[in-house]
Amino acid sequence: MPPSQYWPGGTTPPDLSAALPGGTTPPDPPAALPGGTTPPDPPAQAVIQTRALTKVYPGNVTALDGLTVGVAPGVTGLIGANGAGKSTLIKILLGLLPPTKGQATVLGRDCQTSGETIRTLLGYMPEHDCLPPDVTATEFVTHLGRMSGLPPTVAKERAAESLRHVGLHEERYRLIGTYSTGMKQRVKLAQALAGDPRLLLLDEPTNGLDPAGRTAMLELIGRIGAEFGISIMVASHLLGEIERICDHLVAIDAGRLLRADSITSFTAVSEVLAVEVEEGLAQLQQELKARGLTATVAQRALLVPLGGDDTYDVVRDAVADLALPLCRLEQRRHQVEELFRGDEGAAHV
Repeated sequence: MPPSQYWPGGTTPPDLSAALPGGTTPPDPPAALPGGTTPPDPPAQAVIQTRALTKVYPGNVTALDGLTVGVAPGVTGLIGANGAGKSTLIKILLGLLPPTKGQATVLGRDCQTSGETIRTLLGYMPEHDCLPPDVTATEFVTHLGRMSGLPPTVAKERAAESLRHVGLHEERYRLIGTYSTGMKQRVKLAQALAGDPRLLLLDEPTNGLDPAGRTAMLELIGRIGAEFGISIMVASHLLGEIERICDHLVAIDAGRLLRADSITSFTAVSEVLAVEVEEGLAQLQQELKARGLTATVAQRALLVPLGGDDTYDVVRDAVADLALPLCRLEQRRHQVEELFRGDEGAAHV
């Protein structure tokens, strides 16, 4: 098989789903949780599934608390504040950390019993710096490709292609210790791609990057998912950025699931009307109150509960009667941040 067939940008990579290394057939995921209870049905073709997953560290520190969630193919954002349990979940999915209770499967394989097989099928970009400073990017990524099972020639070819894809082709022979933070993050992404993965797990991939670097990294991740058809789970606490590239979001807090849904559902229109005028916001608020509408100030706009079609008419007439310059009048969309605010807005999400 020519080396180019191992790279997603060339011809279609080999299908690894049919058999494990050595030709054995992969085991079916368990039909029930320990104790005989039947787990909830996962999403169709789920690439990741957890059932009542719990991890308690020494000292009675609970990192995951009964997490049950399914992740469909595509680009999924795993969002939550620092300490929410994102990195713990990723380590369990990699088969590197045993759960205290519950079950997790990746690509149909049980993470506790098939960790080694799982790690041959996915790529992992760790949060923290783990790069040797005294080797070149080509040497490092080639070595990781060899460790994933690629033949020497193919591993070298894949290293060159992956470094080119992440924008480091011209710098591939420089020592990693001379790289900037942004370049080091790209090397970590390149090594995650080196083994021809079916799934990428990226832990805080924009760590340490400036705004321009974060945007470039997120665009690169989005292209990988769109062009190569690789499923990706991106763990991040930067909610506003991560939702731009994701098909789905999984929100967790203190190890518990807040919500898992498509990005379109997270940002669906609400039953609230947003009204923005160039000037006279307080005056408009009082006028709407006099006409029987409750309006609250949110940054430069007023938020008015949408009681019916006549709400538009009341707001429009109030703006016209006050001769205020209207900038915006539309139904407000939900924001992902509302899940973590703990205020009334979160109740509507």
